[in-house]
Amino acid sequence: MKKFFCWMAVILLSSGGLVQAQEKNELGVTFDVTYASRWMSRGLPVWGKDGGFFETMSLDLWGTGFGFGVIHRSATGGGNSKKQRIDYTLSYSNSAFDSTLYETKYKVAYMYKNWYNKLTNQAGNSKDIEMWVFQYSLPKILGSTGLVPYGITTYDYPAKSDHGFGDNWAGWVHRFGLGYDLDVFDLPSPLHLSSDIAYTDGFRGADHDWSFTTFGISTKLKPSENIAFVPAIYHQISMDDSVCDHDVTYCMLSMKYEF
Repeated sequence: MKKFFCWMAVILLSSGGLVQAQEKNELGVTFDVTYASRWMSRGLPVWGKDGGFFETMSLDLWGTGFGFGVIHRSATGGGNSKKQRIDYTLSYSNSAFDSTLYETKYKVAYMYKNWYNKLTNQAGNSKDIEMWVFQYSLPKILGSTGLVPYGITTYDYPAKSDHGFGDNWAGWVHRFGLGYDLDVFDLPSPLHLSSDIAYTDGFRGADHDWSFTTFGISTKLKPSENIAFVPAIYHQISMDDSVCDHDVTYCMLSMKYEF
C-alpha cells in the first residue's frame, strides 16, 4: 500500500500545473453500482457461477486527464461471499495524432487490489495484487463513423514476495477488438456492439495461447441528466481450458450517477 500512495502523491502533485492551466474545468465525480451475473476477469470465472456487485467512486481531476477511483467488489453468495476486495486506481487519459487518420485515444492505469477480509488469505501470506493497464482505440483509422478498433493490455503481479500464489502467477493478457455504435429507432442512445479476442501470456499460470473471444451488446438509458442506466450482455467463447473450459453468457447492469 505504501507504493500505491506514493504513486498517488506523485500524480496529484504533477497535475498541479495542469489544474492551473484549466481552471474552468471542475472536479468530476461518478458513483457507479454494477451487478454482474458472472464476474469474468480476463476470461476467468473468478467466483465460478456466483455473480457479484461492484461499487465504484471515480474522480475526474479537473479535466487534466488524471483520474482516481475506488472499487469495492463482493460476491452475491455461496462460498465466495467472504472474498471481498477493494481496488484503488490511478489513471491518465489523453490522445495522440489528433485530427489525423491515426488519431489514438489512450489510457494508462495502475491498480492496487486489496483483499481486506483476512479470512480469505492464507496464514502468513498477502494476497494483494498490483496491475498495470494500457488501453487504446483508433476512432478514424477505418474511415467509418462508429466502427472503432481497440486494444487492452494488462499485466498483473503479486504485491509482496510472500504471496503464496506460486512462481508462475504473474503474466500478461492482450485483447484486440472492434466496437460499433448502431443507431436504433426509439432508443435514446445507440446500441454498442463489441467483439474481441484475447491472447493470454502466462497470467495466473495459464498457457501462452489465444484463450477466448467475447461478443457484447450494450446501450445507455438516461432517466435524468445526471443518471444513466447501462444494461449489457456478453457471450464468451472459450478456446483454452487453462483459462476457462466452457463458454459463458453473462449480463452486467450498471447505474451511474454523475455530478
